[in-house]
Amino acid sequence: MEKTKQSVPFVVPRHVAIIMDGNNRWAKKRFMPGVAGHKAGVDAVRAVIEVCAEAKVEVLTLFAFSSENWQRPAEEVSALMDLFFKALRREAKRLNENNISLRIIGDRSRFHPELQAAMREAEAITVGSNRFVLQVAANYGGQWDIAQAAQRLAREVQAGHMKPEDITPELLQTCLVTGDLPLPDLCIRTGGEHRISNFLLWQLAYTELYFSDLFWPDFKHDAMRNALADYASRQRRFGKTSEQIEAGARV
Repeated sequence: MEKTKQSVPFVVPRHVAIIMDGNNRWAKKRFMPGVAGHKAGVDAVRAVIEVCAEAKVEVLTLFAFSSENWQRPAEEVSALMDLFFKALRREAKRLNENNISLRIIGDRSRFHPELQAAMREAEAITVGSNRFVLQVAANYGGQWDIAQAAQRLAREVQAGHMKPEDITPELLQTCLVTGDLPLPDLCIRTGGEHRISNFLLWQLAYTELYFSDLFWPDFKHDAMRNALADYASRQRRFGKTSEQIEAGARV
């Protein structure tokens, strides 16, 4: 595994979200079955985790399987589920040894009960780890996330615990599956595509976007450090002017 060392940028995002795209195209380019690309992508996951830990990122969220991915060929979905199951069993202990807490976000109801049990077991193994949080989004969609938050608040209104006018953007945000974590500062998408594909729709409102032409299996240590360096070079304004931001920094 590549271990080239570079200096870590001074300004580090608290939360990095990644759309891991290009596994199938990586495999196709090598005349291999699609699942081979997903297996190769596991090394990229390890590399990115290592860089985030080195940089002291607090949260890393990986888009592993979207709610739309069920539409893929049945044999590919089956292979992905098997890979996910084995990765959970294999990697949970390693994460715990490195003091990394695992959380899996998304609608688990569609997964096989055995896979759901493996998810719970992997999360339980890493409870108490506090170096940083690794979130894996599985059967996740941003629209689903907003809808489940709205349903949760609607039940509170229906029960008489609050009024409709009590619902604010801040309150709805706490009901999202990531509601107890900082919003993403940086979202990376590999594979050369320039869209967010129903990923963390609410949470990405003011996130810096970074697109890489590398297929996910090729996105290793140096590529991740380059993304962090690019983030560090940006000025985040959140609706303010550059002059306001610079004046605030001098105070």
